[in-house]
Amino acid sequence: MDLECASQETVKQGLLARGWPPIKGFSKHVKTKVLEFFSHLIKLGQDDPRRVVHSLKAGLALTLVSLFYYYQPLYKSFGVSAMWAVITVVVVFEFSVGATLGKGVNRGLATLLAGGLAVGAHQLANLSGRIGEPIVLGFFVFLQAAVSTFVRFCPQIKARYDYGLLIFILTFSLISISGFRDDEVFELVHKRLLTVLIGGSTCVIISVLLFPVWAGQDLHNLIASNMEKIGIFLEGFGDEYFKMPEDGESKEDRPLLQGYKSVLDCKTNEDALANFARWEPRHGRFQFRHPWKQYLKIGALTRKCAYRIESLNGHLYADIQAKREIRSKIQETCTIMSMESGKALKELSMAIKTMVKPFAADIHIENSKSSVKNLDTLLKSGLWDDETDLLEVVPVATVASLLIDVVTCTAEIAESVNELATMLKFEVVEPTVSPEKPETGQPKIEIS
Repeated sequence: MDLECASQETVKQGLLARGWPPIKGFSKHVKTKVLEFFSHLIKLGQDDPRRVVHSLKAGLALTLVSLFYYYQPLYKSFGVSAMWAVITVVVVFEFSVGATLGKGVNRGLATLLAGGLAVGAHQLANLSGRIGEPIVLGFFVFLQAAVSTFVRFCPQIKARYDYGLLIFILTFSLISISGFRDDEVFELVHKRLLTVLIGGSTCVIISVLLFPVWAGQDLHNLIASNMEKIGIFLEGFGDEYFKMPEDGESKEDRPLLQGYKSVLDCKTNEDALANFARWEPRHGRFQFRHPWKQYLKIGALTRKCAYRIESLNGHLYADIQAKREIRSKIQETCTIMSMESGKALKELSMAIKTMVKPFAADIHIENSKSSVKNLDTLLKSGLWDDETDLLEVVPVATVASLLIDVVTCTAEIAESVNELATMLKFEVVEPTVSPEKPETGQPKIEIS
């Protein structure tokens, strides 16, 4: 008996010894994932503290409308319909004031219009008798759903009123169907509309009064930041491209200027912010009918410039590089083009941030255009002899061509920013020190 018990105990210990390491490893893995998750949440809050504030505001709004259930006198007035106020807060409350206002107005107007039409459809259906009533109601439900769904394909409607059309379809259908079994259709519509207005108003009031987040301000800052990012790249590109690696230094040892990459895929964000900003009332320096389309135009030109910069970035660390003597022939001119374009973009960015007319940017653009003319003269003069390998010249010529395109894009951006400055009447501040024209060491070449 003792031997049998000892044998069973040994087996149990063996099974435990074999099973414990996997369990321990799994628990350690779960602990690591949980810690990573909370670390990610903390980082989200640190990157933008407004996210934490928004979460608290959403909780406050939902708590307030929940009183229609918790407080008995309010519950007696609305009954189960009070749930629509709670649902409205959940779906309407957004991060920015513009997004919240847009959804709130869409939901309120769609509920009002759909409720009125549903009551009218219900009255017409009653005239057709008990047999014809469901047929008439079904026809109206089909008609409004088909027409509203088709209208949602229109880009202009979809951009601003898609949510409203969706609520219109839902409200009309629910009221039409509910009214068929419930004779108190007017009371149903009244309670539904009132609770939706209460929920939407709660969201708008909290969003505007408590630490508001303005979509217009975010778009304004985003456009200025994007120009600054590509300006930083251009300022450093000339020195980075024409610098030859030292002995023992690899290409990866060079500093990377990758801030511009976020500009390439920000179109969706810009369009969304512009759409939300159109709903916002006057705030700070931004009027109700602010020229947000001009911001989108500037953003499109900035992305156009960023695409050229993406190509330039590819030449920084390309496997095939031109020799030092080939690069040196256009080094100074290309460096000035890049440097002056970068300075112009940074000046334009600062002009948008401060809403001051960009006088200095025009001087930098003129300097870059002068360098383009000098480069054109150098290329026409024949910098390379017939013995030069064409494959070694092509990369340098490509970089020069891209820089010329960048100068053109910068001039277009400056023109759009000046248009914005005229629309908004930017403050006129004369510069205390005028930027000087850069000295170039390139020889003047006369062409007979």
